[in-house]
Amino acid sequence: MDVYFYEVFEEEARLIKSLVGDRLEFGLTDRTIQESGHKEPPARLISIRTQSVIPVEWQDRLDGVLSRTTGFDNLKAFRRVISSPVALGYLEEYATRAVAEQAILMTLALLRKLPRQMEQFQRFDRDGLTGTECQGKHLLVVGVGRIGGEIVRIGQGLGLQVRGVDIVRRHDFVEYVERDTGLAWAEVVICAMNLTDENYHYFSYDLLKKSRPGLIFINIARGEHAPLSDMIRLVKEGHLGGLGLDVFEDEPEVGTALRTGQVGESEKAAMVAELSQYPNVILTPHNAFNTAEALERKARFSVEEIFYFLRERKFHNQV
Repeated sequence: MDVYFYEVFEEEARLIKSLVGDRLEFGLTDRTIQESGHKEPPARLISIRTQSVIPVEWQDRLDGVLSRTTGFDNLKAFRRVISSPVALGYLEEYATRAVAEQAILMTLALLRKLPRQMEQFQRFDRDGLTGTECQGKHLLVVGVGRIGGEIVRIGQGLGLQVRGVDIVRRHDFVEYVERDTGLAWAEVVICAMNLTDENYHYFSYDLLKKSRPGLIFINIARGEHAPLSDMIRLVKEGHLGGLGLDVFEDEPEVGTALRTGQVGESEKAAMVAELSQYPNVILTPHNAFNTAEALERKARFSVEEIFYFLRERKFHNQV
């Protein structure tokens, strides 16, 4: 077999099959590596997404691993614990607009109390549903790269007052501020940072307590930026007026527990389940990238990288 794909959801599978055709021998599954039960890799080249944990003992049986993502934290973790020269690759940016729109979607939904509106529709009850308009609200974007920059542009177009926090101030259309100044000013904070060792658990309880009460916090970056125990505490105390998460701390564990109905076996999944009970919390399954436009680019980039690797024994974007 030339290549095996893990974590392939239905729409992605259709695109991969149509793009590869009969040019390669390949297999695919919607499961992660750990959910698949595979004791050894089914091919010398495998492709994963964010939730697969690559077994260290596979290193001598792999030539390459392509992550069908622009983030590659899991590949860096694998690289740190192996000695074999396995080629590790990831994709160029394919979902900037999609992820930015999801962040704004969550913001507007929480400002207008959309989850509560949907629940109370069954009683046609409007009590407690008065939301707020986004015009003039203070939005702080933390991490103003490609996705963060697009969030700024959309926010400005909607009439939000937008400021940004980043150690690299690359955009001339962004009003940059220092972190603590921005937190004291913001009514909405969106995390769009890359994950590094330095910003692990960045949005801690102590940091977000410096913000104004009623803050709406959105994370579409990496779950490790926002520890789940701290998010629960901030929601319970009422300091967060709204919380939107598309990514989760220890996501491979959380995703597996939710898919297999074993929430009680995972402390982090139990925290996610608890958060899902609050009417001012929106949780989505790491799905911000998932538009028809972005998915077409993702599938095409993935297949092109597979063929490139099989020819050249390397990826365009390597860890």
